Amino acid sequence: MHKIKIKNSVQQIPIGKIVCIGRNYAEHAKEFGNEVPAIPVLFLKPSSSVIYSGEDVVHPSFGNDMHHEVELLLLIGNSVKDASPEEAKNAIVGYGVGLDMTLRDVQSKLKSKGHPWTLAKCFDTSAVISDFVLKDDYKLSLDEKITLSVNGVVKQEDTLASMIFNPAELVEYVSSVMTLEKSDLIFTGTPAGVSKVKRGDKLVGKIEGIAELTCGVK
Repeated sequence: MHKIKIKNSVQQIPIGKIVCIGRNYAEHAKEFGNEVPAIPVLFLKPSSSVIYSGEDVVHPSFGNDMHHEVELLLLIGNSVKDASPEEAKNAIVGYGVGLDMTLRDVQSKLKSKGHPWTLAKCFDTSAVISDFVLKDDYKLSLDEKITLSVNGVVKQEDTLASMIFNPAELVEYVSSVMTLEKSDLIFTGTPAGVSKVKRGDKLVGKIEGIAELTCGVK
């Protein structure tokens, strides 16, 4: 069972479900010719897709165009359904950095047929996560810079304020369509600049004040 690791603590929390948000930065939506969404775009990842900072993403054999997507992660601390704005804000107990690795060629083929994105998003090692910082120990301002570099070259760079839907709004919306439970994770979407990675690449994702993660591709 995969667990969430808390910074400066021996505490480890079993991961519940992983809810992911697509197209939550306007420029990322536009770089693939998608409309900027009026409501959050949701999909899920299984906890079996998780690996930790320092481990390697294994490039699946059934895709040829794997992209990096660096994201702010939210840790849910209590069950909420149909959360009010205040309840949604209070449900978030921690923050981390994640990579949503995506098989873009597989995703494009599935989308063209009107099929779900599952094969492109849920393969083993497709969710890389950092340690988490508790909200009690860090106050999120949304002015934090989020970056992703490949082999030392910055590919993605923005601030969290560029998100279309902020963290509390995401929790409020997700809880309106499914119950969020303690230890669930939310991947909040990625900025523009996603690009193809290949075997042998080294990735570094970072959000100021929260965490940094590293991984290789093999």
